[in-house]
Amino acid sequence: MTIEISGFSLVSQDPMMGYGAVGEGMSMQVARDGRRILWIAHEGPPKNFTGIDVSNPKRPKVVVQTDLPHGRVRSNSLEVVGDIMAVAYQTVEPGLTPAGFELFDISVPEQPKSISFFDCSGPYSRGVHQLWFVDGRYVHFAGGAADFQPRDQKDDQIYRIVDIANPARPVEVGRWWLPGIREGDAGAPPKRLKIDSGFRAHNTNVYPDRPDRAYIAFLDGGAFILDISDMARPKVVSSWNPHPPYPGFTHTVMPLFSRDLLLVTDECVLDNGADWPKLSWVLDAREETNLVPISTLPLPSVEAFAPRGGRYGSHNLHENRPGETSFHSENLIFGCFFSGGVRAYDLSNPLQPKEIAHFVPDTPKGSRVTSAQINDIYVDENGIVYAGERHTGGLYILEPDF
Repeated sequence: MTIEISGFSLVSQDPMMGYGAVGEGMSMQVARDGRRILWIAHEGPPKNFTGIDVSNPKRPKVVVQTDLPHGRVRSNSLEVVGDIMAVAYQTVEPGLTPAGFELFDISVPEQPKSISFFDCSGPYSRGVHQLWFVDGRYVHFAGGAADFQPRDQKDDQIYRIVDIANPARPVEVGRWWLPGIREGDAGAPPKRLKIDSGFRAHNTNVYPDRPDRAYIAFLDGGAFILDISDMARPKVVSSWNPHPPYPGFTHTVMPLFSRDLLLVTDECVLDNGADWPKLSWVLDAREETNLVPISTLPLPSVEAFAPRGGRYGSHNLHENRPGETSFHSENLIFGCFFSGGVRAYDLSNPLQPKEIAHFVPDTPKGSRVTSAQINDIYVDENGIVYAGERHTGGLYILEPDF
């Protein structure tokens, strides 16, 4: 299969020193010497994270790449604020370590130094799958806890909030979970879906524009807006869940504040279209207690893409991450769709989103599947697009032509 590209120019591609399995964590640092360092979490062992100098997008250069302590842990997610980086650790099964998140001093990018570790290990915990750290003060994450026993092990990761005002001593200040999933909850447990991915937290987005709201994706439980004005006692403002009849795995809930819209993605998790349709939904959020779906981001047919192998369907968005190095728009939407590659949309009319660009790379050498699997995306303030491939492809750098 050859490269399919429209509306983008491929600037460069970096195989990341032969360890090109990119997870769900990309974050940009402007180092003290002015270099632009893109930090990337890996999909799995043996590597922990990689720092790439992208000051010249045409010539990216790996400046540091670190190893995990063993092969039964992954660091799927990371975020950077200033010279501090937070890295998530999730084990393959409960009870293992390290399970939690680690803070690093990256003031010298070539020499990351551990500041502290927030331990989430326990008999029912696999640690932290995803984290959100954008304000320098709070780490919001999806993770387990030593004192949290789920009724079903698939429901082991909840929304937790940790204060890192003193980075050397992180302190939990709040947590929330879907009522009924914990042993001892008064309510009944949720009904399992046909494809049972679990009722647990995934993305946990909190924006400085609305610091009293958390936008939580809770896999088969759908999308939630929480009131976190009192972080010790999060309260549900509203929820929306298309599962069933659609298959589950809500991944991301992203607000477009000036438009009173939400984008909600359901992640594809099975190969060859087995869990199709996995869509990116547009919701009318003018009344935040009554979320109404009004459209989906258009995608090529599953008949065309499922036979290519690997996953095909929605996954990550560029989430308008706060900060000076992040692109912000409430009309232009960038997403990645596994074998569907990178796609950009014009959301000027939210009732009829239009695709305006796409990039689907050739299958990278050494991949276990027969199509490229674009797994994560980050767009910088200059509009440069950074896309990561899940298995071996590493980093693709694109420039929009629109």
